[in-house]
Amino acid sequence: MDMPSGQMSSGSMPSALVPAALSSAQVVRATLPNGLRVVIVPDRLAPVVTTEINYLVGSAEAPKGFPGTAHALEHMMFRGSKGLDKDQLASVGARLGGSYNADTTEDVTQYFYTAQSRDLPVLLKIEALRMTGLTLSEADWQKERGAIEQEVSRDLSSPAYLYLEQLQAILFAGTPYEHDALGTRPSFERTKAADLRAFYRKWYAPNNAVLVIAGDVNPVSTLQLVEETFGGIARRPLPARTPVTPVPPPAKTLSFATDYPVGFATLAFPMPGSSEHDFAVADILSDVLSSQRGALYQLVPQGRALFAGFEYAPKQLAGFGLALAAFPKGGDAKRTMDDMRAVLEKIRHEGVPADLVEAAKRREIAQLQFAANSVSGLAELWSNALAFQKLDSPGDMVAAYQAVTPEAVNALATKLLDPAHAVSAVLTPESSGQPVAGKGFGGAESFGATPDKPVPLPEWAEKDLTRLDKPEPTAQPTVSTLPNGLRLIVWPSHVSHTIQLTGQVRQTPALEEPQGQEGVSDVTEALFAYGTTQHDRLAFQKALDDIPAWESAGSGFSLRVLKPDFEKGIALLAENELHPAFPVSDFEIVRAQTAQAQAGELASPGHLFTQAIKVAILPPKDPALREATPQSIMHVTHDDVLHYYAHAWRPDLTTIVVTGDITPEKARAVVEQAFGGWKAEGPKPELNLPAVPLSKASRAHVPDKSSVQDEVVLAETLGLTAANPDHFMLQLGNEVLGGGLFSSRLYRDLRVKTGYVYSVGSDFEWGRTRGTYTVNYGADPDKVGKARAAVLHDVGAMVTAPPTDAELSLAKASLLRAIPLQRASLDHIAAQYLHLASLDLPLDNSDRAAQAYYGATGADIQAAFKQWIRPDDLATIVKGPVPNW
Repeated sequence: MDMPSGQMSSGSMPSALVPAALSSAQVVRATLPNGLRVVIVPDRLAPVVTTEINYLVGSAEAPKGFPGTAHALEHMMFRGSKGLDKDQLASVGARLGGSYNADTTEDVTQYFYTAQSRDLPVLLKIEALRMTGLTLSEADWQKERGAIEQEVSRDLSSPAYLYLEQLQAILFAGTPYEHDALGTRPSFERTKAADLRAFYRKWYAPNNAVLVIAGDVNPVSTLQLVEETFGGIARRPLPARTPVTPVPPPAKTLSFATDYPVGFATLAFPMPGSSEHDFAVADILSDVLSSQRGALYQLVPQGRALFAGFEYAPKQLAGFGLALAAFPKGGDAKRTMDDMRAVLEKIRHEGVPADLVEAAKRREIAQLQFAANSVSGLAELWSNALAFQKLDSPGDMVAAYQAVTPEAVNALATKLLDPAHAVSAVLTPESSGQPVAGKGFGGAESFGATPDKPVPLPEWAEKDLTRLDKPEPTAQPTVSTLPNGLRLIVWPSHVSHTIQLTGQVRQTPALEEPQGQEGVSDVTEALFAYGTTQHDRLAFQKALDDIPAWESAGSGFSLRVLKPDFEKGIALLAENELHPAFPVSDFEIVRAQTAQAQAGELASPGHLFTQAIKVAILPPKDPALREATPQSIMHVTHDDVLHYYAHAWRPDLTTIVVTGDITPEKARAVVEQAFGGWKAEGPKPELNLPAVPLSKASRAHVPDKSSVQDEVVLAETLGLTAANPDHFMLQLGNEVLGGGLFSSRLYRDLRVKTGYVYSVGSDFEWGRTRGTYTVNYGADPDKVGKARAAVLHDVGAMVTAPPTDAELSLAKASLLRAIPLQRASLDHIAAQYLHLASLDLPLDNSDRAAQAYYGATGADIQAAFKQWIRPDDLATIVKGPVPNW
């Protein structure tokens, strides 16, 4: 129960299994006199904090005829408020160096920032100003409306979005969930700023919000800061909420043409919402249905589906479950649908195995232990528990899962998996002209505007954000090499009683696959899921469930496990990685499935677009241009797989990163016990792609008749790699040009000033022997040429003149403050070390970057761009309608 201001309570501990960050005395909770609920969750993983403010309102409360009002208001929250105009907000966001975004659902609207812990006062000040003094001018809305309408157009280009939109309209007909949270262009055209202001005044009140703060903070002083920042905001009476009482629909069948490489047969069923009493039972049922030991997934090894699974999508007061199975392009959709129906109908009548229910319960409870391993993930978990699930803490789910019985799961399956209320759909792939890559829906919002000139920051942000501190070196991991050549990197972290392992065997299939065996690497990778020489597929999955552990094997491999079970988990991982069964019978099925999937992939314009980019910048017959075909895959033999595995999997090409609650000495001992007997045979294979010549300008077009917008990439090869110190200056300059997104020149000139594009960015990609530079944007066909000219102008300007002092200061602040944020999750830490290892760069590369950024001048950046970037050589590749060059 929340306590009044000044009185703090710790969350209850329903079970000894609940980790400290979920419901222990470390978590401080309070309710201010104005009704704002506050939860402060300490996590010492990194000097980072995430704030997530949850307004308990979403699209379900939008005025009738105006779906998307909540989404529109979410956008306007980035258009400025009293004491912080939109330019200042954009500048503050860039200088924080972190990530900030928002999302709107049917029930809750969330705003989240992740930044260095020292910047917490700035984050809270932003949210307090937006809670009480949003500007909401008609002029600002007219500008933002165009952006949000482009977002709608982007999402409507996705077959998956169109499918889910229609599915939701059927399942929740006659309720506020009938329309999804995105909104429609007609509703936005009718919307006025006054409508948004009315919605804001009704619902954006402290007594309708939950503020979650997670990270490296002192709970007591943080609560005092929250009281000082938000305490003066008055509470307001809240309107009555619209009830949501969906009625299960009659069975219905839908069909969609898609541009996916494979087709999908789907069956959707109404299910409980996240705040309903049987949510835990439904969640366990979903886990059982999606288990790789379950009957639905069994369609895959039987060769009757390329993929099969079950997804659960709960909203607060209702939800739906989605069974899906993939079939190859040109395959028998009806057979796939019939197979899936038969499996679910048998489950409905006969129930599910009790041991799968118990395995799912163990996994769900153990999964909670990993929450503290990501600062932003921890904030999200608490937000979901309080705002969506209406729980006292995430730990309450432990008792709920423990109470689930096989009988309850079977009873719910009998009730829910009723074909009389199933919405079936077939998503059929069509040939050519409809690329899917880059069109998808969702993703980051696009907010704010980049100011044309230096912006004076508010007094409360000036002192903290304009200071540029000299970088301090970060602690380094413990690195050792086993006698067999395996490299081990250990980063201890004691924020949870869990251990994570991530590894990679360095490979370059383009150089290692024999001629005529293109695709042998894909077949080999897929076969790791089919058991080991000691355990068949089902027995191996059961062994993982019994621990429980999350494991994957292949050239990239991983393990997540609770601390007491690390030795058991790593023994299973090593068994899978070093002694895969590669059964002959399964090989035949996997090879056919891989060939079928590749046939669709090669015909998909998304793939053609990617290949067109390579062709534009690489020389003919470059190894990176090699492609597997259905024919080459079907020519692969079982012996070819065994030979490829023996050749490509070597300990002296392997790096393992262990993070979590373990000492370096213990990690070394356990890893050596599991992997020390692995021996390399023969000379190392050649893995470095040859250096490539500097590319020249060219143009290519991949048709996409169904899209209203073009996707454009400008690309060129570079004459340096990340081993050259100049790449630091290029990265810093790119923050000015296009990497800084909302604060960049490209965003200002192509989005804000001209409206040519909805989104634009630029990036470098580094390899050991190659480097590339790309600019990407999306534009209507008649604006492609204008946008391209603007890109070339801005890239050319970086070559001919240094960035301004204001631009340089902003770029430095952004990149320097972002460096500690890379250590805000154990997954990110491991990924960073593996990336550096793959490039043969020192593990303290971030410290070297920080020193380079700190001392850089505008002249240094200009010199690097002048030497390495060639605006006149940028190739232009377009996917979509015929562009206006």
